[in-house]
Amino acid sequence: MADEDPQPDGGQQASQEGTQHRSRRFEVLDDRPVNQDGLVEEWPDVGFVAMGSPDDPDPSITVEDGTIVEMDGTDREDFDFVDRFIADYAINPEVAEEAVAIDSVEFAHMLADINVPREEIRRLATGMTPAKLTEVVNQMNTVEMMMALQKVRTRKNPGNQCHVTSVKDHPAQLVADAAEAALRGFDEAETTVGITRIAPFNALSLLVGTQCGRGGTLTQCAVEEATELELGMRGITSYAETVSVYGTEDVFKDGDDTPWSKAFLASGYASRGVKMRFTSGSGSEVNMGQAEGKSMLYLETKCVLIAKGCGVQGLQNGSISTVAIPAAVPSGLRCILAENLIAGMVDLEMASGNDQTFTHSDTRRTAHMIPQMFAGTDFIFSGYSAVPNYDDMFAGSTFDSSDFDDYNLIQRDFKVDGGTKDVEEETVVKYRNRAVKALQAVFEELGFPPITDEEVEAATYADGSEDMPDRNQAQDIEAAQELMEREITGADVARILHERGFEEIAENILGILKSRVSGDYLQTSAILDEEFNVVSAVNNPNDYEGPGTGYRIDDDRWEEIKNYRHAIDPEDV
Repeated sequence: MADEDPQPDGGQQASQEGTQHRSRRFEVLDDRPVNQDGLVEEWPDVGFVAMGSPDDPDPSITVEDGTIVEMDGTDREDFDFVDRFIADYAINPEVAEEAVAIDSVEFAHMLADINVPREEIRRLATGMTPAKLTEVVNQMNTVEMMMALQKVRTRKNPGNQCHVTSVKDHPAQLVADAAEAALRGFDEAETTVGITRIAPFNALSLLVGTQCGRGGTLTQCAVEEATELELGMRGITSYAETVSVYGTEDVFKDGDDTPWSKAFLASGYASRGVKMRFTSGSGSEVNMGQAEGKSMLYLETKCVLIAKGCGVQGLQNGSISTVAIPAAVPSGLRCILAENLIAGMVDLEMASGNDQTFTHSDTRRTAHMIPQMFAGTDFIFSGYSAVPNYDDMFAGSTFDSSDFDDYNLIQRDFKVDGGTKDVEEETVVKYRNRAVKALQAVFEELGFPPITDEEVEAATYADGSEDMPDRNQAQDIEAAQELMEREITGADVARILHERGFEEIAENILGILKSRVSGDYLQTSAILDEEFNVVSAVNNPNDYEGPGTGYRIDDDRWEEIKNYRHAIDPEDV
């Protein structure tokens, strides 16, 4: 009897012929939203490894007469064009041999050490090769990276950026949502389109809406580069960031680009007063099937250095539109934090992702953004969806408009500045209404398809495009093209608004245009405050060196954060 299998209670077998029983615990777990996420085991041969691929090179560098002749185990004559560009333009040869010779664990200690100033980190990091930078951050756990991140971001004050888009490309909805986004504190607002030719209307809607909500919010319209540049030159947009760079030569060539052509394009934006940053993200080379067996972080580090070499002031990185790829493998979200950290180490403005949704799990999406939010980055989201995610034409964000209160309360819970603020309903309704009426006046003056009073009313109170009446989109597309053909500028829009009784919006648009002339907001990490003063890494550098230093929430900002609209006032009890 001792050799017989034990029987379940009641003597019934757990499994009988023709039947199968499952653990109820596992049935419940398998039904959880998180188990709809796509996950994959590491597969280094094709790049499905976030950090530490066995094919990542070991760090090395040789400098002769100021020229890098060997880097990460590859001689100069064997460089591809990515390596050559990085070697010639992104690495400081004067400190390169010193920087690469430092023990990586020792430098990781320096990164996390509050007693080592940011400037010393920057001096050495700008001499490091892609393999060296990758090896350093591989030594660090998530908390250590967060400690380093709050020290190496370039601007002292953290900020935030939002998406304002509409599945209907509805101008009345867009202008109202842009006004609300500005009221909620976003420093930048980005739009894109469902139909490319309607882009000028979307850009115009964001310009008018943000400058109604408050002065100084910068805007962009992410479309193909010729249109995006022309909108910037016209003063209808004020920044750009969708200029993508990649970590392998084959992916670059697939896009008919090189680092040199990207540098030329960047100079075109900057010479016309348009703030711009590049975009990259771990996983893009895997997505294109050309990762060369390297880790996502190593290839992303190459992208960071290409941006540095091109002379742009910043980089949007944090995996961005390929976020589901690193999120599918072990240490993937840590990899995203690491790439943000490396961007700050080499002195680039950091728009740190969190912009595209990647999970069905509320827990995972919140966990994804906490490191950037708590440590603080130049832009914690490079696209918090200020509209419902069904309207987000960037494929949905980690957080959307339904999460405004949750996000504000996290700031309140931890006394952390996430770059947004709570607003009263009546204030939002007032400014949404005024923004739509302002755009209605502009359309009327220019002879565009009218924004009706019905649309004004709907947009004033709408949550998303489902609450908006349909428009004749063919007519809007034709009028949007006419806007470009008539060479209408931001100055024309300001003049119309001033003449039609919207003087404060006109003055704010004029303030944006004046900032373009001065060029000060081309400085690294530049944003504008409500008085159109530039706040950047030049006049507001990050000086964090431990408790009591760096950015601290002042009394006024703390009052904004803690006075949540649903909190009970003891005097009312």
